[in-house]
Amino acid sequence: MLAGITSSASRSFAKIRPRSPAFSLVRTISPSFPRFSVRPMADSASSPFKKIQIQRDETTFDAYVVGKEDAPGIVVVQEWWGVDFEIKNHAVKISQLGSGFKALIPDLYRGKVGLDVAEAQHLLDGLDWHAAAKDIDASVNWLKENGSKKAGVTGFCMGGALAVASSVLVPQVDAVVAFYGVPSSELADPAQTKAPVQAHFGELDNFVGFSDVTAAKGLEEKLQVSGVPYEVHMYPGVAHAFMNTSPEGKKRRKSMGMPDENEAAAKLAWSRFESWMTKYLSA
Repeated sequence: MLAGITSSASRSFAKIRPRSPAFSLVRTISPSFPRFSVRPMADSASSPFKKIQIQRDETTFDAYVVGKEDAPGIVVVQEWWGVDFEIKNHAVKISQLGSGFKALIPDLYRGKVGLDVAEAQHLLDGLDWHAAAKDIDASVNWLKENGSKKAGVTGFCMGGALAVASSVLVPQVDAVVAFYGVPSSELADPAQTKAPVQAHFGELDNFVGFSDVTAAKGLEEKLQVSGVPYEVHMYPGVAHAFMNTSPEGKKRRKSMGMPDENEAAAKLAWSRFESWMTKYLSA
C-alpha cells in the first residue's frame, strides 16, 4: 500500500551505508563542521516532563515522561541528535493526541546531545544498537508496570529504524509507528516482526538504503512476509525529517539542504499515527 511515488530528488544531499549492526550517515551538505564536542542536555524547570530512571541488567538510564498516568504508553525514540528540543516536541504532541497517551523518551545517548551534524554523526557512530533496543524493551516494560495497559514504540530517523527493530526484538510491544528509518538486517529482520507496524517516508528522502524510496519498498516487502497488520505511507514532495515542523526544526533542516516545508504532510502523518496507535493500544 505504498503510494505517492512519482519521482526522486535530483540532488543527493546525503548517503547512508549500513555497517554491522549500525549505520553511518555520510553527509555532503557542507565542506566542514565545527570540531566535535558534546553538550549535556539541559533540563528546564518549566518542562512538562517528569525525569525518571530505568534500570536494565547492570545499566541505569534516564528517561522523560509526559502525559496521563493511566494512558496507553508510547516510547518515543530520538533522532541522531539525541534527546533535544524536537524529540521533546514530538513527545508532547503525542501525549495530547486523541484521548491522550503517556509518552516516554529513553535517553539512548546518556545525557549527550549533538548540536551540529559532526557531533550527531559521532554520537551515532558510538551507539550500540543492540543495547539501544534493550533500553527500548526496558522502557516498554516500565510503562506497563506504571499504569499503561498497552504500550507502543515510535521513532524518527535513527529512532524510526529502532522502532521497526523493536517490533522484532521487544516481545511486549503492542504497536509500532516508524518515521523514515529501516534497520539493518544485522540488527533485525522486519519479516520477523510480531507487532503491527505503520511506517512513513518522504518521496524526496535521499538517505540511500535507509529511508529512501527503495528502502521503503524493501520494508513493505518484508512486512508482507511477516503476516502482521502494516501500512507503509509515502509522502510526495517531502524529504527526510519532514515531521520536524517547529521553527527551530525548519531552520535546521534548511541548513542541511532540506528546504521543503509541508505542514499538510506532517498533519496527515500525525492523523494516521493517532488512528494506528488508538486502534492497537486501546485496552
